[in-house]
Amino acid sequence: MYKIIRSFLFLFDAEKVHHVSMNSLKFLCSIPFIKTIITKKYTPLQAEPITVFGLAFKNPIGLAAGFDKNAKYLNELEALGFGFVEIGTVTPLPQAGNEKPRLFRLPKDKALINRMGFNNDGAEAVAKRLSKWRENYGLNNPEPITRNPKIIIGGNIGKNKLTPNEDAWLDYEKCFIALHNYVDYFVVNVSSPNTPGLRALQEKDSLRKILTTLQTRNAQLVNQKPILLKIAPDLTPVQIDDVIDLAMEIKLDGLVAANTTINRSQLVTSKLQLETIGAGGLSGEPLKNRSTEIVKYISEKTNGQIPIMASGGIFCGKDGLEKVKAGASLIQVWTGFVYEGPGMVKKISTYLSNNKYI
Repeated sequence: MYKIIRSFLFLFDAEKVHHVSMNSLKFLCSIPFIKTIITKKYTPLQAEPITVFGLAFKNPIGLAAGFDKNAKYLNELEALGFGFVEIGTVTPLPQAGNEKPRLFRLPKDKALINRMGFNNDGAEAVAKRLSKWRENYGLNNPEPITRNPKIIIGGNIGKNKLTPNEDAWLDYEKCFIALHNYVDYFVVNVSSPNTPGLRALQEKDSLRKILTTLQTRNAQLVNQKPILLKIAPDLTPVQIDDVIDLAMEIKLDGLVAANTTINRSQLVTSKLQLETIGAGGLSGEPLKNRSTEIVKYISEKTNGQIPIMASGGIFCGKDGLEKVKAGASLIQVWTGFVYEGPGMVKKISTYLSNNKYI
């Protein structure tokens, strides 16, 4: 059924379809008995939660950052069975992002190209939305926070486009402070290819400044939150080693591997179409092998001491299992969710459970 719906949706602009689809789901979930039906249909059955960096995940399948940038669809994504949702990327100030169109499908490659450019409502607006969501669960921002056990919320944070790299650490600190009471973990995003100069922040000295600033802030708070770093799949082995060394040295809570790639090799999509689309980060099936390679490399290099959240090219249970066997503790989907539809989480979870990996 979803394949039929997808063939219709793919006739229209990708970004517009995303908003129409999610707002339609939001309307359906506003009707209690329909939300109950959706939840029962799509939520996977799992006896025990999975604990990673001190957080209990109802299942290991999450939605990567970029899908629900502004924390508008948490109730709806929870109904679709996700164990966790990563909101963002959030920047201190709101920004419109790059010019449209900026999201493109590559059906022949089961891929997407995006150059969104960190479009979001800004840290203050997102924090207010998260606060309201928590109030609806009766949590009322206690200190320390008592978690809603149903779904984990991650906060993916970045810098504003106009902030120079030498001041980038201040932007990450502002986002961290603004969102700290409302998310369960943080992901530092220095690896998107769609903000000019951002990937330069993956160099060891720049990373150290950002991460140690956040860790110092975190240590001052009663309810400390795990801090993870999201890396690009285009890093050289030497750069990955630098990331690993720094992560081990400062006792980072985890790594996310990997973000979108700027590599366009071995795509089926025509060169002319790729040139028409232009710049952007490629995600989906073409990223699968590279993502798995990085997860495996990090896991082996650290002897499994750093939890890894795997992202890239996950479409089915077999793909998820591949990431887990490579060393991932958790997996994230995005492009696969667009292509496979709402039943994806349950299918992956069932496959992992049948293979005794959860």
